[in-house]
Amino acid sequence: MPASDSEANRFSARAARYARVGANMGGVAARMAGARFLGLKGEDLSNAAALAQALGGLKGPIMKVAQLLATVPDLLPPEYAQELQKLQSEAPPMGAAFVKRRMAAELGPDWQGRFGQFDLKPSAAASLGQVHRATTSDGRPLACKLQYPDMQSAVEADLKQLELAFALHRRMRVAIDTREIAKEIGDRVREELDYLREAKHALLYGEVLRGIPAVRVPAVHPDLSTKRLLTLSWLDGEKILTHAQAPLEIRNRLAHAMFKAWWHPFSRAAVIHGDPHLGNYTVFSEGGEPQGINLLDYGCIRIFHPRFVGGVVDLYKGLLHDDQARIVHAYESWGFRRLNRELIDILNIWARFIYGPLLEDRVRTVADGVKPGEYGRRQAFEVHRALKERGPVTVPREFVFMDRAAVGLGAVFLHLRSELNYHRLFEAEIDRFSLDELAARQEQALTAAGLPLPA
Repeated sequence: MPASDSEANRFSARAARYARVGANMGGVAARMAGARFLGLKGEDLSNAAALAQALGGLKGPIMKVAQLLATVPDLLPPEYAQELQKLQSEAPPMGAAFVKRRMAAELGPDWQGRFGQFDLKPSAAASLGQVHRATTSDGRPLACKLQYPDMQSAVEADLKQLELAFALHRRMRVAIDTREIAKEIGDRVREELDYLREAKHALLYGEVLRGIPAVRVPAVHPDLSTKRLLTLSWLDGEKILTHAQAPLEIRNRLAHAMFKAWWHPFSRAAVIHGDPHLGNYTVFSEGGEPQGINLLDYGCIRIFHPRFVGGVVDLYKGLLHDDQARIVHAYESWGFRRLNRELIDILNIWARFIYGPLLEDRVRTVADGVKPGEYGRRQAFEVHRALKERGPVTVPREFVFMDRAAVGLGAVFLHLRSELNYHRLFEAEIDRFSLDELAARQEQALTAAGLPLPA
């Protein structure tokens, strides 16, 4: 990458981004405001579709933020969340001329000579970049994720718009103070721009999941990676929904692999994959039968302080044994303030939903009779209604991606209709849990990957 970064956060690029976002959003905002003023509840669905259409034409963080907002429970009305979730992987790809210019900017004018083959047509397109298939000079398959231009400027412009949106949200709905949520989303989206950091995330997951054969992590190719180009080994696999009608044994096997992919790194290194949507993993087979999952994307990784994991374990144990002191300690360790019995009861509505499958020592589905798109919405509504009566509550920022991961993972289990003893799986992950041992393991793993320790 050139020493002079021509794509640093530039005022001219930010100004152009403001204009694009404003042009797409202005008409939709006017429709939404008019419908709210006139009390036209029936307009919600059409307004939601218009909002999704406006955002769908914009690449970059504004679409990423829309996806994040759609998966944070109770942050948007259900009809808006459903429309925005459709944006997950529908961004139109950039053309071959664009790809050639971008690759030359990252690896130099002779970039093509560093590959055996490079497909100029992307195999996948998302909000911040697109993925191309390639091979090394000796024929090994590669996945090259190439970032769209001017994303740093676009991020700062779009996050400023997000701050305004959250400020409006706080004025209209007083149940949840969104300031910490806005900070968390901003930090994580900025991290996703740094593909060198994402490469370190992949190295971290490769180490933490080394002893889990049901989960495969791609190898990093640092010689073919830059801040805006990430090259990993290509992992062959099928979409997980391809196996939604497979025999129960196979569906359970895949669900077990998904459980390990998310909760093993959390319990062993206090790290979690915060973006469990269907495009971030595929199913690999051996001997003609599905055996596990490929974990593909490492942009949205949340590294926690070990004490946060300690709070998760404390709340689980407190709910399991009806230990009120331990439940209170968990909430306090996460930073909840001004706790009282009423607030604890409200928070426990959501906690019992999240922990529900883990608390019952039996084989069960995650939530019988609940559609994936509605998973968690009833509990979120109950929490919102109760909080609205008592005033705003500041939700600690760590919960944005923790909740997103939990709800997203639960939706995968619903798609698979898996039947597992989630209680015993979780107990195995936290067996003989020790904060000191977790801190030591995390420090070792992060240091080996070249990542800083959490504050």
